Amino acid sequence: MDAFYASVEQRDDPSLRGKPVAVAWRGARSVVCAASYEARVFGVRSAMPAIRAERLCPQLIFVPPDFVRYKAVSRQIREIFARHTELIEPLSLDEAYLDVTHTLSGLPSATATAEAIRAAIREETQLTASAGVAPNKFLAKIASDWNKPDGQYVIRPHQVEAFLTPLPVGRLPGVGKVMEAKLAVLGIATVGELRAFELVELEQRFGRWGRRLHELARGIDEHAVQLERPTLQISAEDTFEHDLLLDELEPHIRRLAEKAWAGYQRELDAKDRSRVARTIVLKLKTADFHTLTRSLTPAQRPLSANELADIACALRERVERPADSRYRLVGVGLSGFVEQDSYQAQTDLFA
Repeated sequence: MDAFYASVEQRDDPSLRGKPVAVAWRGARSVVCAASYEARVFGVRSAMPAIRAERLCPQLIFVPPDFVRYKAVSRQIREIFARHTELIEPLSLDEAYLDVTHTLSGLPSATATAEAIRAAIREETQLTASAGVAPNKFLAKIASDWNKPDGQYVIRPHQVEAFLTPLPVGRLPGVGKVMEAKLAVLGIATVGELRAFELVELEQRFGRWGRRLHELARGIDEHAVQLERPTLQISAEDTFEHDLLLDELEPHIRRLAEKAWAGYQRELDAKDRSRVARTIVLKLKTADFHTLTRSLTPAQRPLSANELADIACALRERVERPADSRYRLVGVGLSGFVEQDSYQAQTDLFA
């Protein structure tokens, strides 16, 4: 979907149309959830501090988020997808992969299917969507951004190499600023230059990730569309009105641990308790916006919110920063999900 939250707000309030809109609470502690295309012209982006967004665009209109409404629209869009295929992998409220190798609608091609879906979304929701059509997920993801907003881009199998060759390596999934810098040391700035490196050399330098780079440079992605994405992490976090010292965080960590644990219990109930979490994660954001994470996988997984809170509080000891450092955000999470049967087998083996 195109600027989904902001587009819903502009659809429902005609006075916002054609104006720079940020879905966010105004204030020094808030971040932008979504920005309209009119706001993006000024450099406003999602996840940006609201105060910075306002500096970039003084006429920016702030609209508080309404996730109940966004979820309702997302369900409406999901119903449109389901008319065409049962193979739907949601990524978020506004994005999904669809496998349309075999369609329910009988349309002759993936291109025709994407066009029909986008037309139905426009007609039934008065919103626009962009689509990427390609032989696999990673290429479709890149293509979906190519003609935004309200566009569509098709990469046919014989076009894959030519499409990828000039792309900056930073467009490949998983290649962030750090990996981009490491590749630059090797003289690699584009996918074409990456493709020139042998698999053996990439594996020697980057281990298993080297094999993945080798595949991506050739347009290879064997990951199938998954009907249900497994949960990777359940967490709760909060941004403070005033920055706090590390020693002042315990009551907030305990409150967030309760919230994360409640979410974890809902997940267990929904999935018939088939998967359990083993790892505790503490997330901190400093006053100058540096994000720190500390994690621990104990021999015995936490069995209560209190145990989760105790471990999360103890993880503060592994934060190696000056004692007078202040923090604007704290989060507590559970990750490292494994099958319950597998975990029990491991516990029995090492008991």
